[in-house]
Amino acid sequence: MTVPREMPEKWPRVRVRGGPEEERRVRANAREYNEKFQYASNCIKTSKYNIVTFLPVNLFEQFQEVANTYFLFLLILQLIPQISSLSWFTTIVPLVLVLTITAVKDATDDYFRHKSDNQVNNRESQVLIGGVLRQEQWMNVRVGDIIKLENNQFVAQADLLLLSSSEPHGLCYIETAELDGETNMKVRQAIPVTAELGDTSKLARFDGEVVCEPPNNKLDKFGGTLYWKENKYPLSNQNMLLRGCVLRNTEWCFGLVIFAGPDTKLMQNSGRTKFKRTSIDRLMNTLVLWIFGFLVCMGVILAIGNAIWEHEVGVCFQIYLPWDEGVHSAFFSGFLSFWSYIIILNTVVPISLYVRDTPRPETPRVPRGPPGCVCLAARLSLPWLHAGYFALPSYSSQAPAQSPSLSLLISLSFRSPAWVLSPLAPSVEVIRLGHSYFINWDKKMYCAKRRTPAEARTTTLNEELGQVEYIFSDKTGTLTQNIMVFSKCSVNGHSYGDVQDVLGHKAELGERPEPVNFSFNPLADPRFQFWDPSLLEAVKLGDPHVHEFFRLLSLCHTVMSEEKSEGELLYKAQSPDEGALVTAARNFGFVFRFRTPKTITVHELGQAITYQLLAILDFNNIRKRMSVIVRCPEGKIRLYCKGADTILLERLHPVNQDLTSVTADHLNEYAAEGLRTLVLAYKDLEESYYRDWSERLRWAGSASEAREDCLARLYDEVEHDMMLLGATAIEDKLQQGVPETIAILTLANIKIWVLTGDKQETAVNIGYSCKMLTDDMTEVFVVTGHTVLEVREELRKAREKMMDASRSVGNDFSSKEKLSSSKLTSVLEAIAGEYALVINGHSLAHALEADMEVEFLETACACKAVICCRVTPLQKAQVVELVKKYKKGVTLAIGDGANDVNMIKTAHIGVGISGQEGIQAVLASDYSFSQFKFLQRLLLVHGRWSYLRMCKFLCYFFYKNFAFTMVHFWFGFFCGFSAQTVYDQYFITLYNIVYTSLPVLAMGVFDQDVPEQRSMEYPKLYEPGQLNLLFNKREFFICIAQGIYTSVLMFFIPYGVFADATRDDGAQLADYQSFAVTVATSLVIVVSVQIGLDTGFWTAINHFFIWGSLAAYFAILFTMHSDGLFRMFPNQFRFVGNAQNTLAQPTVWLTIALTTVVCIMPVVAFRFLKLDLKPELSDTVRYTQLVRKKQKTQHRCVRRTGRVGSRRSGYAFSHQEGFGELIMSGKNMRLSSLALSSFASRPSTSWIETLWKKKGSEGSGAGSPSGTADKTLKV
Repeated sequence: MTVPREMPEKWPRVRVRGGPEEERRVRANAREYNEKFQYASNCIKTSKYNIVTFLPVNLFEQFQEVANTYFLFLLILQLIPQISSLSWFTTIVPLVLVLTITAVKDATDDYFRHKSDNQVNNRESQVLIGGVLRQEQWMNVRVGDIIKLENNQFVAQADLLLLSSSEPHGLCYIETAELDGETNMKVRQAIPVTAELGDTSKLARFDGEVVCEPPNNKLDKFGGTLYWKENKYPLSNQNMLLRGCVLRNTEWCFGLVIFAGPDTKLMQNSGRTKFKRTSIDRLMNTLVLWIFGFLVCMGVILAIGNAIWEHEVGVCFQIYLPWDEGVHSAFFSGFLSFWSYIIILNTVVPISLYVRDTPRPETPRVPRGPPGCVCLAARLSLPWLHAGYFALPSYSSQAPAQSPSLSLLISLSFRSPAWVLSPLAPSVEVIRLGHSYFINWDKKMYCAKRRTPAEARTTTLNEELGQVEYIFSDKTGTLTQNIMVFSKCSVNGHSYGDVQDVLGHKAELGERPEPVNFSFNPLADPRFQFWDPSLLEAVKLGDPHVHEFFRLLSLCHTVMSEEKSEGELLYKAQSPDEGALVTAARNFGFVFRFRTPKTITVHELGQAITYQLLAILDFNNIRKRMSVIVRCPEGKIRLYCKGADTILLERLHPVNQDLTSVTADHLNEYAAEGLRTLVLAYKDLEESYYRDWSERLRWAGSASEAREDCLARLYDEVEHDMMLLGATAIEDKLQQGVPETIAILTLANIKIWVLTGDKQETAVNIGYSCKMLTDDMTEVFVVTGHTVLEVREELRKAREKMMDASRSVGNDFSSKEKLSSSKLTSVLEAIAGEYALVINGHSLAHALEADMEVEFLETACACKAVICCRVTPLQKAQVVELVKKYKKGVTLAIGDGANDVNMIKTAHIGVGISGQEGIQAVLASDYSFSQFKFLQRLLLVHGRWSYLRMCKFLCYFFYKNFAFTMVHFWFGFFCGFSAQTVYDQYFITLYNIVYTSLPVLAMGVFDQDVPEQRSMEYPKLYEPGQLNLLFNKREFFICIAQGIYTSVLMFFIPYGVFADATRDDGAQLADYQSFAVTVATSLVIVVSVQIGLDTGFWTAINHFFIWGSLAAYFAILFTMHSDGLFRMFPNQFRFVGNAQNTLAQPTVWLTIALTTVVCIMPVVAFRFLKLDLKPELSDTVRYTQLVRKKQKTQHRCVRRTGRVGSRRSGYAFSHQEGFGELIMSGKNMRLSSLALSSFASRPSTSWIETLWKKKGSEGSGAGSPSGTADKTLKV
């Protein structure tokens, strides 16, 4: 190969030893040359183990878990005879069971990874070797190889540089759904010099060298240069076929492997993501450490007691109770006793609930399977579960549900041995798994139109759904349908699209005449509708401005055209906006037919005209515009441009001033109607200027450094002094149910912020349409400052106006006094009236600066609604991060496009909508569904229930374990601190495995306080989750206190009774085994009654588990004390008939009954008093429901007459027409008169509001930095 002069003599080494790759050099058909750089191979390896390394590596990984290490430590202690008073099997059996099942699961998973790796690596591809196409395995493909792809084939081997194809000019068409979620076709093109290498003989002689960027994760960018035959040719992303895309409508193509294996951009994007934890997880980590400290304290107390007892009392019994071998002092005996009690009392520490910040690996996305696949979770549906509520629809999703598999269910079930050494104990993960399945199975969140169900893509955040305070929503495709319709336009100062009646007034929707008839155009799209016939008349009359307007729309785009049959055109657009504009031009007679790399053919009013395509100045988020430069048939060179009004209006020629003013008025009118607008302009270029500019463009395109900046400067140079043509207005309708959903979520005290890239007028209008903004609001603040001082001043004025509305503190703020951040926030949150804030992107950039972010946040959080316009994807994430930084509330971000991914990943909870913009947002989300209205059900029903269930589960869990464990503590004072247990070892082993596991699992999975209909009807029920009322440190200590209280009665009542009690035959009742049976039976009955009181929603499963657990206890108890087991295992079951003899005594049953009543009655009394004196809203709702049921029962006995049918019809009509305003007014929150009067008359009506104020002051005090807003600027 001849190296051109421009190529540097010495390039930096591609890979520095021990350092990252700096630049890549690839030579075609030269394996030996490329191998010296040690590029990654194409062999895929996702497996972790082999036969030799499986056992040591798997055990090492498992013992990195805190729970497994903790129990290994306990096991070691139990193997020391001087310490352990429990048999070793009470720990080793559960631990070995956990390790074995986990190892089997890991081995199974890794086996399938090996199988998948082999399947992928052994697939064959066509590789050009020695001038001949050979079938090679994928794992043998190397960087620098030339491979052949065929139509509908996945580009699964590597990232390729397109060399040539079967299409003219080296074109090929691809789908990139697996990369960016977009299902529309895109075009890629080989550079002209290689497009001619169509046969294998020419390709075999190709020895060009590519110098390009190192591997990176930027899917939309590629920079490089091809050096061949003493020339160099610039390469861009348009020349690349990335791994994961699919070849379409192209018979074949050849590509040069640039990146292989882990170096491909798809694999570079498959990294690790941040592990999201719930607020309950974070609290549990603290509580687990506290409990462990409590365990150590108990061990120290009992160890000291043992040392004192041995020194004072035990020394007197050394003759027949000598110390163990190696124990020579009371102090050392106390030391051993400490470890013995750590073993006995360890059941109080829920070590399995300790969550580590371990990032979870993302699995690289692979081509999706065929439609019709039903996930395993769906096959596990339970028809008897919540009949009529959950059902399994028969669907085939576009993306297969990634629901937790059965192996995960088994894994999670056995991952929590820490609950009293119980591998089968119900864990938090298992309950969350059940909640995730409920979301997946909810038929009311299933979209039949798109055949898409709701999907819980994580199992760790379900209860967090019940605590959301801030929702950050995209607009387009999330609140709106993202189905664009060409609605109106402005051409040369004349607005088209409004339909007027005979009186000259704007016609309403129901009064509109028939749509425009496009029958004159055989290529018109029959689905397109337009209502203003004057625009078509202008086209037919030959208005040059209108013709140029539609000519621009038919030329300035990147749409691909596919003609399935004669006259049947199918447009493939990269965005719905472009598709709508090109379709509009098509119907009005300017039909885009097809394109080549150098030409665009348009049928203008039936005449085929071909334009030479000279350049495409592509769109990006910074430019916010795109242009094409074409040569007209008459030889004239013209630039056509379309883009955002804020950008294009600044680039017009001064001669357009009057037309610009009129068009700007039209743009404001369109935006006020919620339409999306673009401005169109053109410019004629001189031949000499274009030649010079084109040459500079070519050199900039081949620059090795700062290529993007050079191109941007050239684009900016040519896109000036343009002539204005007009503007377009596209309608993007609201999704169904959006206003009602936002209104109800607002009543649930959830603040909704809209972050959109649309212009201010459009966003504000959508805000009014979806009831975020209302005419009843006190004021809507609009921040549009362009400098830091202007933004600060506007924010200060907004706060000042809100403060003035509050009589109590208005004068304080108006003065020059400085308020602390915490005081300012609490004052702002207590203001009277409803406010909204609208801020533009350029103002937001200043507001997010470090010295102003707190002022912006305080102002925004005091408003009921916040709308941020013209924001970038980065700014969306920054706004979410700002709220997370200074507010304690849970944040949720919802969006549907790739520009929402950062926001979705930043929020505590990310929700993706599977809409028109592909599935990239869904792939990055924690939950997904197809319509915004499902968010209401996700939060108010599933989220609230998940939070309620998890809190009740944790409270009961701590209660029953403390009640169980603390009995050993009290017993220690009566057994000489000898580390003996009250219960026998089999009861200790089975307590959490059999006796108490299933009832709490049933409650944690199925419980609910009010039905789903009431959860939606009374959004205020959602507020306890936001305030963390159901499980916090206070509730934790209450549960602990109740457990300790129960343990005291559980021990001392039987102890006192047994002191003087006798059997029926007069013999002494008190013995160790009888006492153990009595205490154990009392414990099982008490905790079973307690969970019955805690259960708010009874199902057949709850009854079966609770009563079945009691029956299992007695069955196992009598079996263990039976003669049969004694004969088989005489050394293990020595107390034959003890249970039968003990439970045959009336005194024992009276003791059990007394213990149960004394333990339970205070709880019952407290709950009755609380229900009567200080009921919660859920209590009132349940009472209202009972009243309604009684009323319905009474009404069934009365003959109904009159206008029943008309009333139902009238209600349905009024519900449809005015539901949004009714909800916003709060009038629909009224309960029945009886329930409301009893609830409103009590002094607890404002308890939630009081807590909100308290939380706001605490949160701001803790989270906001010190300092005050700048009050030196004058109004």
